[in-house]
Amino acid sequence: MAHPKRRISRSRRDKRRAQYNAKTKAPAVATCPVTGQSHHSHRAYWFEGSLYFKGRVVMTKEK
Repeated sequence: MAHPKRRISRSRRDKRRAQYNAKTKAPAVATCPVTGQSHHSHRAYWFEGSLYFKGRVVMTKEK
């Protein structure tokens, strides 16, 4: 039976598991009730020169 020579820390173990989950699972897509735009959930997104987050305008692009 294989035995590890050194103990693997929690952070190293969790980093490895996070990479596996990121590759296998598709990102969650949500639809904004205000703009109707589809975007990744829990992320801000640009729509017609404005940055939206949780259905609110966070920032507007200056020209």
